[in-house]
Amino acid sequence: MSMNSYLTEGSYSLNDTNKELIGSLYGLERAMNEGLILESVAIKCDNDLRLTVDLGNYVGYINKEDAVLTFGDEAKDIAVITRVGKPICFKVMSITKDNYGDPIIMLSRKEAQREYVENVLKYSLPGDILPAKVTHLEQFGAFVDIGCGVISLLSIDSISVSRISHPRDRFSVGSDIRCVVRKNEDEGRRIYVTHKELLGTWEENMQEFSIGQTVTGIVRSVEDYGIFIELAPNLAGLAEYKPDVYPGQSAAVFIKNIIPERMKIKLVLIDTYDTQGSISEKCKYYVPEDVTQIDEWVYSPEVCEKVIKTTFD
Repeated sequence: MSMNSYLTEGSYSLNDTNKELIGSLYGLERAMNEGLILESVAIKCDNDLRLTVDLGNYVGYINKEDAVLTFGDEAKDIAVITRVGKPICFKVMSITKDNYGDPIIMLSRKEAQREYVENVLKYSLPGDILPAKVTHLEQFGAFVDIGCGVISLLSIDSISVSRISHPRDRFSVGSDIRCVVRKNEDEGRRIYVTHKELLGTWEENMQEFSIGQTVTGIVRSVEDYGIFIELAPNLAGLAEYKPDVYPGQSAAVFIKNIIPERMKIKLVLIDTYDTQGSISEKCKYYVPEDVTQIDEWVYSPEVCEKVIKTTFD
């Protein structure tokens, strides 16, 4: 049975055991003999796409073929090069000595990832909740590390109910988040995830607001018939159209009416102003940390004729 805990890359380094084992040749030998997963920073990539990893008093090496788990395909150069300067997890594969008696320490990130897939992702079911770390943002979604550097795509429409124009409106690279397995294909080789189901239902979000309040929000969309303003990642209302308002602005709004039967929030736009810096905020999760699986998520209130839900099966 494996002694490893499976974390996102960047999290192992915070572990005291990782620091202890990295700091000595004895610790590295122990990690090799026990099959432990360690982590440190890749500091260089040479012409042969071999990574050099900082091990304190020593360095370790990861050959290109051991840098990324690809299930038979050759690792893309960019997937190796972009590891430089970042923490990466690995297993110690061998420790030998050169002609001068100095240790040659060979590592494998691929084997750490393979163990994680075989022990965890292979058995993951739709609805399972996983910790994740945002690694890259594109217009169409966020790439997230779901453990040991294994990457999954979180599509933009699965990030939140409130529509955003780009994932950076919700996340930053390096953000620690939670996500839900939406689909598991090929025994863990392809994991698809979603996120909005953790951000609360319409009613849960609505408990934070009431008629007559003036609150802050973010302009998400400007249409001819009105302006959609996000009050929370899973909650938005509609204000009447006004000129010179554009997406991304912060807004002060008066809550004029709340209509649960139609999931409608009528707003009066008081003022808008440009937000300084990033508008990304840490998401509030309505699913407790100790809950690791959900079967179904019903966003819409019971009194609403329109039903919005996700069933994990």
